[in-house]
Parts: sequence; C-alpha cells; structure tokens
Amino acid sequence: MDITKELAQLESWLAQDALDPPARAELEALKARYAAGPGGGAADEIGDRFFRFMEFGTAGMRGVMGAGPNRINIHTIRKISQGYADYLNEISAGKGSPARAAIAYDNRRHSDLFAFEAACVFVANGIETHLFGRLSATPLLSFAARELACDGGVVVTASHNNKAYNGYKIYDSHGCQCMPDAAARAAAHIDEVDMWNGVSTVSARYAAADGDGTAYAGATPGVLGRMRRAAAAEPLLFIIPEDMERAYIGRVCAESLTPGALRDVKAVYTPLNGAGGIPVQAILKSAGIGKLSVVKEQEFPDPEFPTAPEPNPEKAEALSLGLALCEKLKAEGDAPDILIGTDPDADRLGAAVLHEGAYVRLSGNQAGLLLLDYIIACRERDTRMPGRPVFITTIVSTPITGEMAKKHGVETRKVLTGFKNIGDQMNKLEADGEANRYIFGFEESCGYCSGVYCRDKDAQDAALLLLEAAGVQKQKGKTLLDRSGEIYREYGYYLDGLDELVRPGEKGMREIAAIMAKLREGKTRDAFGAVVRGFTDYQARTHTDFKLGGVSRTAPVMDVPASDVVEFGLADGCRILARPSGTEPKLKIYYTGVGPTEEAAKKAIARMKQEIARVI
Repeated sequence: MDITKELAQLESWLAQDALDPPARAELEALKARYAAGPGGGAADEIGDRFFRFMEFGTAGMRGVMGAGPNRINIHTIRKISQGYADYLNEISAGKGSPARAAIAYDNRRHSDLFAFEAACVFVANGIETHLFGRLSATPLLSFAARELACDGGVVVTASHNNKAYNGYKIYDSHGCQCMPDAAARAAAHIDEVDMWNGVSTVSARYAAADGDGTAYAGATPGVLGRMRRAAAAEPLLFIIPEDMERAYIGRVCAESLTPGALRDVKAVYTPLNGAGGIPVQAILKSAGIGKLSVVKEQEFPDPEFPTAPEPNPEKAEALSLGLALCEKLKAEGDAPDILIGTDPDADRLGAAVLHEGAYVRLSGNQAGLLLLDYIIACRERDTRMPGRPVFITTIVSTPITGEMAKKHGVETRKVLTGFKNIGDQMNKLEADGEANRYIFGFEESCGYCSGVYCRDKDAQDAALLLLEAAGVQKQKGKTLLDRSGEIYREYGYYLDGLDELVRPGEKGMREIAAIMAKLREGKTRDAFGAVVRGFTDYQARTHTDFKLGGVSRTAPVMDVPASDVVEFGLADGCRILARPSGTEPKLKIYYTGVGPTEEAAKKAIARMKQEIARVI
C-alpha cells in the first residue's frame, strides 16, 4: 500500500502551530509506530486517517474521533462549521437580519466541546446562535429550530454508532436534515475552507477551562463554563432556556390518541446511557403509565456505553439488560408488558413485548405497522382522520403498510432511505397548506414520528404511542403480537431480514462499490430461485419490468432522486434491496419474505440470503 501522499498529509498536520495538543500527541505516537517498522497496522491507520476529508452521508458527517481529516476532531469540526456558516449566510443574504442557527449535542465524548466550537465559528461569522447548554435529544433540535425560526441547525451526535464515533448533522429552516441539493451546496462551501487559515472563530477568547458543575459522565471539563461565559459576552450567542424542553415535551404529549391507555401498562425502559432518559420518563409519567422501571446500569448518560458497546435499539444485544430486568420482574410476579429502549440521541426506538410467557423483540417494521394500525384505528374511531390522509415510508421498509393504508383510503408516499426524505414530504405538505394531511411516517431502522411539530424521527413520540397501543390491546386481553398476527392473517405474512457487510476504510469502500456493480449485472438475476419480475436501479433512476411476455420494459423512475440502491422484485412477491450505508462503512441488504404463513415467509428469506451469498 503506497501511503506517500498520506504521510505528507500527516507531516503537514504536525507542522501546524495551531494543532490541538492532544491531536499532536496522537499523531506523533502514530508516526513513531510507523517508523518502528511493519506490523501494528500503522500504515493502514495513516492511510485511513489521511486519504480524504470526511464526506456527507445520509445524515451529514459521521466518523471515528481522532486526529486527521478523515476523523472527527476540533479542526474538522471548525472546518465543517465554517463551511456551513458560509452556506447559512449565503442563503440568508438580503433578509435584513443575521442568519440564525440552533445547536444541540448528545452525551458522546467531546460532543459538548464540538458543539461549543461550532457555536464559536457561527458567532464569529455573524450568525445569531442558540445553543443548548445541556444534553438534548435529536428531535428536540428539530423542534427548537422551528420554534426559534432558525435558518439552520446542527446536532453533534453519532446516533446509534459505537463509542468511537461522533458526527455532525445539519438541518434546514424547517428543522429537517438538509436535502441533497442543500447538503451539496453546504459541502461545496466546506470544501473551499482552508482548515488552518480559513476559519473564523471566537473560541480562543474562551480557551481557559473553569469549574462548571458538570454532572454527567463524558462532559469535557470546563466546556459548560465556557458556554456560559461566551453567552454573557457575545451578543449573538444565546443559551436555549429549559422552557424549550418543556414545550417540546408538552407537544409530544399532545400526540396522545387514547388518554388513559397507559393506566394498566407496566413497562421497562432503557435510555442506553444516552439523552432520552429525562424526556421519555417525563412523557410517560405525564401520560399516567401504571408502572415504569428503568434499567439502572443504563439510566444515566455515559459515553463509554459500558453495558451496550453498540447502543443501537435495532440490535438484540443492546436490549439484553432490559430483557434481563423484565425476566427478573416476571419471576417476582410483576411481569412488565413491554420493554422499550432509545438510542443515545433518542431518535430511534426499539421494543420487546411479553407474549405467551416470553419476551419477543419487535423489528422496526413490526413496530411501524403496529403504530400505523393504531393511528388509523384511533383516527377513524374518533372521526379525526383528515381529508386525503398521507402516510410516508421508505423504499426499504415493509410493503405491508402500503396495503394497510390503501384499505383505509390513506395515500402512501415512498421515499429514499433516511428520515430527512420523510421530513421533506412533510415540508411539501406544509408548503401547500396541507400539513394536517400527514398522519404518520416511519423507516424500518426504528425511526417513527406521528406529528408535524418536528421533521425528524422521534423516539419520545414513538414510545408514547407504542405503549398506548399496547395498553389498548391489554384492555382487550391481547398483546401487540396478537394484533400483528391478526394483521398478517389479513394481508399475508410480510417478514423482513437484513444482512450487513462491514467493510471499513478505503479498501472497504472499493469492495462495496464492486459488490454493487455485480448486483447490477444482468446475469445476477439468474441466481434467484424465483423469477425476477422487476429490477430497479435507483442510481440510474430506471425500472425494468420483465413480466410482459418475456419482453423487458424499461422506464425512468421519476419520483425519487438518484441514489446508490438496487431492488429486485421477485415473482413470488418477495424482494431484495441493497445499498451502501450513508453513515457507516457497510453494505446493507434488505429482504422481504412474503407468504401465506409465517414459516413460508421465513423460508423465503433464508432462500434469498443463500442466493445473495452466492452472488457476492
């Protein structure tokens, strides 16, 4: 591996007088490891740290923390913030007042520091900046950006990734993550910024650390004190008052569809050592939950995530302590009805339900179809269904929800992966004066939102409604799994499967690109046991239909932007989609197995996984 260019970049960083001392020490140690000779992976690490500057994915920038341009550190944060500040000033030019932005952060290592560094850059560039002075759930930023009439916003978070990661999500004036055109414009500005000589910041004025009464694990010493001093001295910097959290919690509570439904519900909750603990508990207690037990080991913010190394509620391992607490309470004769868990920035919700004596984990798709079912039933029950109602989901999420919506006269809009695409559809409805038509949006990766008060997925809202749905079923002597079984028996069993091929680094990016190219080859279709009736290439924006007398018909896909996704539609109703992750170094392959029985659907998924394994 030739890393000549990357070694030159490393030396360039070390030559900078402004290099952060911890970053300098980290790079000097890496250089020494490389000089000691082969072995230890120093060459690969230098190559990965310096082969590029981080790219925008489906949710801004995200990466491992550390020194180098392909890492999250104060220098890359400043560069990103300068470019985004230039973008905000560009789109706000001529409005007669400064651009305005909101900034929030979760409990990951240095999230507070990175948020403060972003605020210092914004202020230096004449942007009125509203900064949360405490941990915040991601949907709260979306809500606050709308309430404060901001031109944009930032959340410093790596969402559900492991402790090595952090990230920088950018939002628009609607509180929606920036769409591709806006993100591309922001990225162009970021590319133009000289990291060492092109950043304006007031950070140096507040470099001295002081006591700040930090009360949560992972806080960067002195940063909260710096925030307060800066807000007192800088006329453009404001600390967002706690009234904003209270307003947000009240707005989520207003999404309740069956007041009192939680009265008999017993639940276990885990925040997975993230930012959801306070808002989720406040909302459920306000809704009158019968009993709420919290997993003590995961109750308080901790950036090390010691009991859940991968704090993703999509994963069974992340909920293991919650399940253990459920079993303990059950053995004591006080069995919880449901377990819920939120990821570190509290925008995703995972769940498991007590059914026939065992706790069964819900997939993101199962929770989504149950929430849609509950929302439709309640709105029809209370004659609260709007005219021409709209449900929004993603192309990789379960197709059964479209069938359910159709039966009840609800329009389904399918968008590309990423909740920002759901938020964008909400924006379009709002622009047409039809925001009330929106009743629900979800994506299979445990992201849900029932209201238009924000434009991002919201685990607080999902927790409230899923527990209400569980309460309604409990009043009937049933569980959520009983209800999903009824839905499957009516529409057919639509089960889902997922393969994730992790391929880190520059080499991994090439491997993923090669696999996607192979899936696009015509001969790949011959590997499937069921006839391929349709093939959609979302990058080329074309769909080919193979079912018309054996003659192919190719037509453009006009209703979605170009994206590196392929979809195979099979003659037995099953389907396969593949796409590179926008936030992690992995290829994600989604399977939908369809059959008259659960067993038939499971067998279909197993068959498709074997066929894809042979292809790649």
